Amino acid sequence: MTTGTPELSLEPEGGGAFGGVGTPGAGTGEIAARSPWQLFWRRLKGDKVAMVALIVVILLILVAIFAEPLAKLLGAPPYDHFDHSAQDQFGQPTGPSDAHPWGVDNHGGDVLSRTLKGAQVSLTVAIVATGISMFIGVVVGLFSGFYRGWVDTFLSRTMDVLLAFPILLLALGIGSACSDPKKGCLNGLIKPGEGLVIAVIVFASWPYVARLVRGQVLSLREKEFVDAARSVGASGPRIMFREILPNLVAPIIVYASLVIPQNVLFEAALSFLGVGVQFPAASWGDMLSNAAPIFYSAWWFMLFPGIALLITVLAFNLVGDGLQDALNPRSDR
Repeated sequence: MTTGTPELSLEPEGGGAFGGVGTPGAGTGEIAARSPWQLFWRRLKGDKVAMVALIVVILLILVAIFAEPLAKLLGAPPYDHFDHSAQDQFGQPTGPSDAHPWGVDNHGGDVLSRTLKGAQVSLTVAIVATGISMFIGVVVGLFSGFYRGWVDTFLSRTMDVLLAFPILLLALGIGSACSDPKKGCLNGLIKPGEGLVIAVIVFASWPYVARLVRGQVLSLREKEFVDAARSVGASGPRIMFREILPNLVAPIIVYASLVIPQNVLFEAALSFLGVGVQFPAASWGDMLSNAAPIFYSAWWFMLFPGIALLITVLAFNLVGDGLQDALNPRSDR
């Protein structure tokens, strides 16, 4: 949270609903201070759209954690169970029924259980990839912006080189090169699946985080509190991580909340193109890819994972916008 003067509020005469009994400063017109986090929560609670989106995000995370027990509770078979008897005589999937509330896919898999499992895969990939890329980007941005000179030049040019590559084409190339389930990449260290998608997303996204942090650090390193820390003999790493980094919490939180839905779409896009999470694992992107050719005869196969993807991305984006407004005291909502 950016440091600054806490917001002050003047308590009205009479002490409000409590009539001044037991309330410090009630009825005396004293000034009550609120911490930055209290101000943040107060602004966020005032944004009804963001609060609804936050509830949806929490529900999505719970669904992802308990995907398999929830599918069992709803009467759906496991996501990796394929019921070929639910297909017609031509091998085409059948629609919603008592045994399969959301129908089956072209492999006989239950769409409900695979959609729930897809939430687990998508959110795991997006949150883990975002966390790793944010960590790398914050550290690189701190060193680049604080030390400047040849350190800044080397790190900035490295970021420029990575930013020059088209992200999707780069991801497709890395995904294709590591798509062999036996060999993988880096002597088998990275195998096709969630780990490969996380590695691709981290490789492609950390320079954007580093650029954001570097710009903030270039401004903060000239502030008086940094000069005060230097005057008492604080080392460079201590100034970076104990003085500057706490002032970057707000932009980091906002940026992370906006990057997560981008990574959900990134994972879905890679899986849709066949270089991400692949069958028999459940992924919304892979389900949409398989559903595209048979959409007119099996609309349910595309509808439910498509709606799940839409709700997830929209909820995270609305939460990110709400956090941005709540953490920015100058915003006029």
